[in-house]
Amino acid sequence: MQPTSPAYARKLLRSGRAAIHRHTPFAIRLRDRAAADSTVHGVQVGIDPGSKHTGISVFRADSAGRSGLYSIQLDHRGGRIRDRLTARAALRRGRRGRNLRYRAPRFNNRTKPKGWLAPSLRHRVDTTMSWVVRLTRWAPVAAVHVEKVSFDTHALSAGRPLEGVEYQQGTLAGYEVREYLLAKWGRTCAYCGTTGVPLNLDHIHPRSRGGSDRISNLCVACIACNQAKNATPVEEFLADRPKVLARVLAQSKTPLRDAAAVNATRWALWRALSATGLPVAGASGGRTKWNRSRTGAPKSHTLDALHVGELETVIAWPPVVLVVTATGRGTYARTTPDRYGFPRLVRPRSKRHHGFQTGDLVRATVPAGKKAGVHAGRVLVRSSGSFDITTRHGRITGINHRHVRHLQRADGYGYTTQKEADRHD
Repeated sequence: MQPTSPAYARKLLRSGRAAIHRHTPFAIRLRDRAAADSTVHGVQVGIDPGSKHTGISVFRADSAGRSGLYSIQLDHRGGRIRDRLTARAALRRGRRGRNLRYRAPRFNNRTKPKGWLAPSLRHRVDTTMSWVVRLTRWAPVAAVHVEKVSFDTHALSAGRPLEGVEYQQGTLAGYEVREYLLAKWGRTCAYCGTTGVPLNLDHIHPRSRGGSDRISNLCVACIACNQAKNATPVEEFLADRPKVLARVLAQSKTPLRDAAAVNATRWALWRALSATGLPVAGASGGRTKWNRSRTGAPKSHTLDALHVGELETVIAWPPVVLVVTATGRGTYARTTPDRYGFPRLVRPRSKRHHGFQTGDLVRATVPAGKKAGVHAGRVLVRSSGSFDITTRHGRITGINHRHVRHLQRADGYGYTTQKEADRHD
């Protein structure tokens, strides 16, 4: 059905015409469909994929422009997956080097199938697709807009000088280069580290002294540092700051790790979205930034998702963002080791205690005592029946299971909310 406003949803629930289908994200299910309520215009989904965070926006598009209805910031855990796989590989190598029974490596003779992605990269694609499929079940999604690349690497042509009229004509002139450099230098001045100020493109080795227009010779600098450096060689400009000089020269040559992760998964995500049968349109991050500059929207993952692709204008966006953090569904291992790998404790065979499982969304109503009140959040269960609940205000410990009621079963994600930026931020 077409997404509705919170006020009308409360009206439908009070009248008994609707029932709660899901607590977070909050979704209702109609018990009846009157003729006046059967008009479905459809919505569209914008996706801004990232290495650590992915922005998802559900919006309505018409001749007047786009109007944001719902925003989700999906926080990935690809970094934790990578670190755990690295630790596991190190432990296995350590076993082979000790005075133990020799265990030969098993993966030398195995081939990877076509399209294989590392588990940390596959996680980014799978979690994004999981939420796209959920949204198509809850709302009449008619089209999907996805940012295929943070910046167009073919347009950048980093292997040769950027000369001529490549970025001197058109409304998108220079936006791919600026987006790449802002991401590479963390949106901070390369020389003084200032943030939140206008940043100019600067040649590390000045052009008047033989410096090129290659990407490896460009950085972002605040207006004061850019004017102070002028045509001075970077070695002279930072002569009294050798650590900053070494960092600038090293960072100018380093690639973007997060951008590499996004570029490695972009086509896998594109093929997965195309397999849903929905119309899928792609665009680059440079166009997204150009769209935000025209509408006056601030920088955020969800607003980038709202501005993906071709658009005329954005009318409004939701004031609150649902932050969805991938937490996983626990572990299969029952033995918890210490930092040296020795067993520290053994978990019980069953993950569910007194009808609850760690990660469930619950509400606890404590009648008396130091913890009296209503607490809602994710629960951590124990076989003793003394639970902990993590709320947005902190962690409440030692709550008896008799005071706890289910809101939603654990689905591998944690949910919080945050305020969306507005045009005055």
